Amino acid sequence: MSENPYAVLKIRDYRFLLVARLFVTVAVQIQFMAVGWHLYELTHSALYLGFLGLAGAAPAIGVALYAGHMADVHDRKSLILAASLVLTLSLILLSLSSFLLPKQLMVPLIFISIVITGFARGFYAPAVFGLISDIVPRQLYANAAAWTSALWQGAAIAGPVLGGFLYVAFGAGITYSASFLLLLLSCFCFLLIKTGNYERKAVENNALENIREGLNFVFSNQVIVGAMALDLFAVLFGGAVALLPIFASEIFHAGPQVLGILRAAPAMGALLSSSLLTHRPINEHAGLLFLAAVAGFGLSMIAFGLSSNLYLSLILLALSGCLDGVSVYVRSTIYQLLTPADMKGRVAAVNSMFIGSSNEIGEFESGLAARLLGLVPSVVFGGAMTLLVVAVTFVKAPKLRKLQMQNLYAEPQ
Repeated sequence: MSENPYAVLKIRDYRFLLVARLFVTVAVQIQFMAVGWHLYELTHSALYLGFLGLAGAAPAIGVALYAGHMADVHDRKSLILAASLVLTLSLILLSLSSFLLPKQLMVPLIFISIVITGFARGFYAPAVFGLISDIVPRQLYANAAAWTSALWQGAAIAGPVLGGFLYVAFGAGITYSASFLLLLLSCFCFLLIKTGNYERKAVENNALENIREGLNFVFSNQVIVGAMALDLFAVLFGGAVALLPIFASEIFHAGPQVLGILRAAPAMGALLSSSLLTHRPINEHAGLLFLAAVAGFGLSMIAFGLSSNLYLSLILLALSGCLDGVSVYVRSTIYQLLTPADMKGRVAAVNSMFIGSSNEIGEFESGLAARLLGLVPSVVFGGAMTLLVVAVTFVKAPKLRKLQMQNLYAEPQ
């Protein structure tokens, strides 16, 4: 395990991978911010915002396991490029529709675009996860996890803020076009990566057998499945991203600029924690710190739901992001260290079903809970459920609770 916080940045292909992911993340964050505000302008419905998350999650879950299989038996860089091009097509559809179609047709077009985005992300996530291990040596996995998280969070800050100002200045169509251009830049950077075009070893099993093998590996490892389950339910119940357009409009009486800042606040906190972790990696008591971070996330969301002050709410969102950054770092390092190289795509696919898609399903849960319970009670309920899940995981997953990160580096992959 390297003590040099900049060690992984010396790898040329990793630098191109970081920049490519930066462009993808900024583009997708701009898209989600703009789509959320655009849909709320058209419908003024919390339930529609919830269904928007479900529309992105369903196709991602549907293709995830097969996408993981593909990422383990085919060239990962090619899969990433194909997924990025599909993401680009969804932005072209949104941009042209905003200029050419009447408002009453935009709602179904928005949902169609998000479905396409979800489909592409289902293939993108396991391929990118696997490509990291093709590029980065094992001893630098934690260093790469910290830098990847830090850059992702930086992009997640820039994306919503940039999207908010673009939306106010130029409207939905130009905002979607900006995302489209950023995705083209990401494709160019992915093309410059030379490492990772390895010929995959011959696979005797068919797709179904490979998928079953990946599932068996995940669910037989208490540390991996415990980390996935904890984050799944924390994100499912604890997040309030889908409701931020309502908070911006009805609680803080503001427009898309404030929405962009609200969406960026968690990433600001996560960027801080991720940046610190590049210099001070977690080695001892990683499991306990992981559980404490998720519990703190739940508490911060409860406080956010009860706050009516914009500045306090921004601080609480930033705190939630800071704690989530610790969770992401520990989780990412665990998965890379405990997963064999020829199974990373399938494990990442299961993780994307647990975690990646739980963001969108969590948005649906938030919208539905807000419809049934009201805006503030729904956020408080979600935070309380997160605390309950942490308590159950603490009892049911002792190997995760006792995890020491430095012990994982000694285990053969």
